[in-house]
Amino acid sequence: MRALVVEDLEPDFAGCAVRDVPTPQPGPGEALVRVRAASVNFPDLLMTRGDYQFKPPLPFTPGLDIAGEVAALGEGVTGLRIGDAVVGGARLGGFAEYAALSASALKPKPARLSFAEAAAYGAAYLTAYVALVRRARLEPGEWVLVHGAAGGVGLAAVDLAKALGARVIAASASDDKLETVRALYAPDAVVNVTGGFRERVKEITGGRGADVIYDPVGGDVFDESVRCIAFDGRLLVIGFTSGRIPNVSVNMPLIKGFSVMGVRAGEYGRQFPEKGRENAEAIWTMADEGVIRPHVHAELPLDRWREAFDLLAERKVVGKAVIAR
Repeated sequence: MRALVVEDLEPDFAGCAVRDVPTPQPGPGEALVRVRAASVNFPDLLMTRGDYQFKPPLPFTPGLDIAGEVAALGEGVTGLRIGDAVVGGARLGGFAEYAALSASALKPKPARLSFAEAAAYGAAYLTAYVALVRRARLEPGEWVLVHGAAGGVGLAAVDLAKALGARVIAASASDDKLETVRALYAPDAVVNVTGGFRERVKEITGGRGADVIYDPVGGDVFDESVRCIAFDGRLLVIGFTSGRIPNVSVNMPLIKGFSVMGVRAGEYGRQFPEKGRENAEAIWTMADEGVIRPHVHAELPLDRWREAFDLLAERKVVGKAVIAR
């Protein structure tokens, strides 16, 4: 089969190439999936240069989220049949024609979603769910400021927060992207963060500030978020796409009474397996019922993986880029 292989940890994806590799065989408790679509996530990009906390040995095939069809079953697998349309994933293996995955990690593809849409919702919406529901314990009517609102995890947070009854402020540095976000999910307000956003957020929230701030950007965005969070607010640390990991003086959480919360959705599920299963079931049910719907910006074949990676790396994507066939 053909797969995208990371052979060396290099900048600018220089260590990556599409290769012919042996098709994996499903072991006990595993299913072999013919991959129809795999979404590109920021951790995939970081792993190609060794900058992610999970550092698999070389060579490896990245790809967290997939959707496809069951091609073969390993020993002891029940509840799946050859040809079933499924969605799921693991830390590795998605950017290939076939992937061997734990059968327990697979669920029926939500009928309302295409293969590309099904591949696009897993990691992004799981991150949003763990952040907003498990960590922030979001209440209906609260104000949520979502930074990086046009990116995969940001757009998922906008969609999910609206579904949960929150009032949403979508934030980005691009007016064009904000108009797309507005058209897709109708946030209650949009804010261009260029030149600062503190006063605009306070104006929108009646002077109170945002009850929950969802920040996958870090850097200057985090610094200014500290200045426009409400008393008893929750500042969710999702990642650092700006490249700078910020610091906070602890007198600010003390004076303003807010919490800074780290979010690692995958690790949350590993630490609390039963809650992890509940999280996955919750977002699957919402996708299956049409309560949430991921947005696919572009579908590209495996040979054009570099274009898909560059869309994300250069912040040209609204929602998800997907490698599909």
